[in-house]
Amino acid sequence: MQFLNSVISGLSLGSVYAIIALGYTMVYGIAKMLNFAHGDVIMVGGYISFCAMQYWGFPPVLGILAAVAVCTLLGIVIEGLAYRPLRSAPSLAVLITAIGVSYFLQNAALLIWGSNPKSYNSAIGIPAIKLFDGQVTVTGEALATIVTCVIIMIVLTIFTSRTKTGRAMRAVSEDRGAAQLMGVNVNMTISVTFAIGSALAAIAGVLYCSTYPTLMPTTGSLPGIKAFTAAVFGGIGSIPGAMLGGIMLGLIEIFGRAYISMQLSDALVFAVLIIVLLVKPSGLLGKQIREKV
Repeated sequence: MQFLNSVISGLSLGSVYAIIALGYTMVYGIAKMLNFAHGDVIMVGGYISFCAMQYWGFPPVLGILAAVAVCTLLGIVIEGLAYRPLRSAPSLAVLITAIGVSYFLQNAALLIWGSNPKSYNSAIGIPAIKLFDGQVTVTGEALATIVTCVIIMIVLTIFTSRTKTGRAMRAVSEDRGAAQLMGVNVNMTISVTFAIGSALAAIAGVLYCSTYPTLMPTTGSLPGIKAFTAAVFGGIGSIPGAMLGGIMLGLIEIFGRAYISMQLSDALVFAVLIIVLLVKPSGLLGKQIREKV
């Protein structure tokens, strides 16, 4: 039964990585930027929901909505102030700016909430399900995380393929200049992309903190890095690839902890990534783009 418990834990953790990775992959696929501050938006979402439920007395649903609203606005502000002026800049300048935004958010959190860890009360009120006479337990957090991931994946797929804004996003992803000539508002489209990615980060922050209930200014750093790894693993720029990469990464990490070593589980995750990229550099579901020179 340990195997089944590990599968459930792996799917739960992998679903969190997948939700975060969707934000990475949407921003990169459309704006061709790596937003390394994305992990810190997760942390902000966790703190906002914590304050809403703990200090302001909001019910969990309103706490989650408050986190989504604040992080959505934060994503738009970050894109407008930090990334939009660098659209034509070298990728190194964008990378340095993203790292700067990340440190700014971490230090702002230190000033506002302090460095002491906060005990996060779960925002998920679903009771645990016990199977096989209690030998297998599906926690409410695991169930909510997996279901949320599937719903987000379906909604995003429909949104990008069926709506006008989604089609504009795909057009900007293919050729920004041509999309602008066809009347697509590129600035608005990229801002919407950052808003969606940041809203997903807020949801992921609530789910992650509900599962691992310790909140600090560095809370989003490690899951953010692993989710970026998942996005690359699945094929950055691919929405199904982000989900597949996140789920596989979560399963590898949990099985590594259970059957190999707690200390080596993270190393195992990155070792598998290196092997995959050596065999298929574009990721599992990524498309290899050929450029004429």
